[in-house]
Amino acid sequence: MSDPDPASSPYTSPATPPAAAANYQTQSDATGGVIPYKNPKALTAYYLGIFSLFPAIGLPLGVASIWLGILGLKARRQNPIIRGHVHAWIGIVLGVLGMPLHLLVGAGCVAAILGA
Repeated sequence: MSDPDPASSPYTSPATPPAAAANYQTQSDATGGVIPYKNPKALTAYYLGIFSLFPAIGLPLGVASIWLGILGLKARRQNPIIRGHVHAWIGIVLGVLGMPLHLLVGAGCVAAILGA
């Protein structure tokens, strides 16, 4: 009985990596690029944009989310390998939507106090 060809054995590693292993090299993290940990400004803008919709703390967080979102987009433009442009845009949009909302609520509170 002759020895089987080691290249055809299922217990040995292949000489060339499979396509999945080559694809793994292009991804930079275990999250598949969903969380832009290499662009902390965009990620922080995203969370501040969400929290800017909360009452009483929304106005300053909205301003910060817009500012950090713009900085996150600039970082992405300078280094296209880092991700996070969607997180930066979400932070900017939520900050822009939250600020007038809080200004209207504040103006309504002032009008209610002065009218009473």
